[in-house]
Amino acid sequence: MSADQLSAVFGALADPTRRAILARLAQGDANVAELAAPFRVSQPAISQHLKVLEQAGLISRHRQATARLSHLEADPLRQATAWLAGYREYWDESYDRLDALLAAVQDDRNS
Repeated sequence: MSADQLSAVFGALADPTRRAILARLAQGDANVAELAAPFRVSQPAISQHLKVLEQAGLISRHRQATARLSHLEADPLRQATAWLAGYREYWDESYDRLDALLAAVQDDRNS
């Protein structure tokens, strides 16, 4: 995944409404009216959110009869998760060092 694509994915995920839309789409394809129903925003506002998600590659849109449905594209999420996982080892090692330090301080107190 390119740096620009990764930035687009994280930018899209930064908004709670867009994250909620992705969670809904994880249950299956939906049209704009179905996606807008739980929110106190207009359908054009939801359409703007969908545009951001589509540009980030997180959703695709297709026609089915007269409905235009949005579909979750999970691969960019997998790639973003893989990028974040690279930092997990760093944090695990940091926590291990902290645990060791706290154990040493506790041993000094008990001595």
